[in-house]
Amino acid sequence: MFRVSETREDMVRQLQRLGIREPRVLAAMSRVRRDAFVPDDWREAAYEDRALPIGEGQTISQPYVVARMTELLDVRPEHKVLEVGTGSGYQAAVLGELARAVVSVERHAPLADRSRRLLADLGYQNVRVITGDASLGHPGDAPYDRIIVTAATPRIDPALAAQLAADGLLVAPVGDEEMQELTVRDAHSREERHEAVRFVPLRGQAGFSQ
Repeated sequence: MFRVSETREDMVRQLQRLGIREPRVLAAMSRVRRDAFVPDDWREAAYEDRALPIGEGQTISQPYVVARMTELLDVRPEHKVLEVGTGSGYQAAVLGELARAVVSVERHAPLADRSRRLLADLGYQNVRVITGDASLGHPGDAPYDRIIVTAATPRIDPALAAQLAADGLLVAPVGDEEMQELTVRDAHSREERHEAVRFVPLRGQAGFSQ
């Protein structure tokens, strides 16, 4: 029988075996119900370490990638975070466990509406979902202490980087539509490259062409 509590614990142990060490990230991953963010047909696979389809040609990222990007982002309780690409809302919920406020932008209205309702139902009052061109970020609430891009991007757009606070960090999968590298950039344009990943492409004015 499918038991959410046991499989969530298994997921966190797997994350530890894969090298996730930050206690706050592991604790956040243990609190968020990934099964609530996947379609019913995929519910039994919710805690497997793989991406799953969520509709609109999008996916919910595998737990390791969510945890790794969150670890690289180094979110603190006082931070305001911008998420580029809400998708299922799962990453936003993990960030909501760690940050003071999360602003998440999603270009697909059905996904934005679904995530907005789900996050509200789960009690994430510090997460706000906005429908719009996520590739442009959300300048109206800038600056942000942290920015995370949850779709493949060909570059870190200057207009998005400009929304960082003076001591901010941005994490994004940068590369082509087939393969990317997790990239961390600070507000002074210094970059670090990390492991290879594969995300669905970011569409919009500052993303890949349609």
